Amino acid sequence: MSNDKYSLQKSMYRQVTDKDLFHQTHKYAMDYLDNVFDREVYPSEGSLAKLEAFDTAIPESRGDAAQIIKLLHENGSPNTVAQLGGRYFGFVNGSALPVTLAAKQLATFYDQNAGMTVISPLAAKLEEVVIRWLQMLFGLPTSTAVGFVSGTASANICGLAAARHRLLLNQGWNVNKRGLQGAPQLRVVAGKEIHATIFKALAILGLGHDIIEWVDVDDQGRLMVEKLPQLDDRTIVILQAGNVNSGSFDPFDEICDLAARTGSWVHIDGAFGLWAQTSGELRHLTKGIEKAHSWSVDAHKTLNAPYDSGIAMCVDEEAMGSALHMTGAYIMSEGGREGLYFTPEMSRRARIIELWAALKYLGRAGIDELVYGLHQRALQFAGQIGTVHGLNVPNEVCFNQVLLHCSSDELTVRLMEQVQQLRTCWVGGSSWKGRKVIRVSVCSWATTESDITRAVASFDQALKMITS
Repeated sequence: MSNDKYSLQKSMYRQVTDKDLFHQTHKYAMDYLDNVFDREVYPSEGSLAKLEAFDTAIPESRGDAAQIIKLLHENGSPNTVAQLGGRYFGFVNGSALPVTLAAKQLATFYDQNAGMTVISPLAAKLEEVVIRWLQMLFGLPTSTAVGFVSGTASANICGLAAARHRLLLNQGWNVNKRGLQGAPQLRVVAGKEIHATIFKALAILGLGHDIIEWVDVDDQGRLMVEKLPQLDDRTIVILQAGNVNSGSFDPFDEICDLAARTGSWVHIDGAFGLWAQTSGELRHLTKGIEKAHSWSVDAHKTLNAPYDSGIAMCVDEEAMGSALHMTGAYIMSEGGREGLYFTPEMSRRARIIELWAALKYLGRAGIDELVYGLHQRALQFAGQIGTVHGLNVPNEVCFNQVLLHCSSDELTVRLMEQVQQLRTCWVGGSSWKGRKVIRVSVCSWATTESDITRAVASFDQALKMITS
């Protein structure tokens, strides 16, 4: 160990002022972009073996920064999944627009904490701007409060926390002061195919899974209005904009009207599907969403902003702010945008920078083109896969999700595994109406007609390999 107590600091300063480390890192990043759109979607077995290079003990002394970044590039880059490209359909994971990657790179150097205006005036201003844009794009009231969080799981927690606070307060119970022990019993009404993140949110909020009053859904996973129980002013109704399997949308307009007459709270889990509201051709799917009380949505899944782009929105600013509020003698509000009041975190990176860049670049017309383009590619996939003998599409392709199955569950699973082994595209599995299915999620701006044709051809090849 050096006797110079400032040796570490001096080393850091040299790295910042020298710039070689950053230039080399930029070259690695450009090399990655040169290959990611054409490479196999999933890492090869040979690449996966390189991961053992990271399996070391923690070093005893300071390392060489350039060698560390080189190690990461040489052994890490080949072991990423090519989600930036156009043939990854495994989960509802979008790509990233080039402008957002560039904005994120700049934001990384800014390294801003977006908690308060006084900590980052830039982040606060961009949040104010984007909030107005989102209100307009989704057709929501101008009073809608917005929190920028990591993803839809966190956004669901925010929306349901606001619901819990408001409904209990309406019953004369301040949950912030008194907690849940002895509180009036709330109700949760949801369709039988809600997303797993809703279970997580209910558990974290102390409401639990057993509280859910399940409502039957139709053959596409849409909540059936006629099966709703009687609603009241202690009820949270949870709806979906985009079933995670079929992509279907609940009947928001009618259910929100019923909820309004009874004082119920409506939360819409719109992780990827809420963006249908921004497309003239798809807006019919989201009719009535503006009548809800809270919404969750992810700008990564459909808008193609980078990861860490969740959005929580709530028409009841007081409820959302009270549910997520925090205080401290050192928290001095300057009267501007104080984002920490609308998220679970205080310290959070300025993820708003990439979201602002995406919206600024695309504009209303570009967003419409992107969102509707995903639908068109999903329709193409469903249409072309019909030429592959023995494959069926059991869902109505209303947005960007396509389900596939073979004549038996065993054959469906074998086909999925063989497609994954070929690595031309990557798809995942699920269960739908008691059957094993292959789920195809079209979420990338980079997916072309040619990408779909190549992916379908790989299904044909895989089916011949397992049935010959």
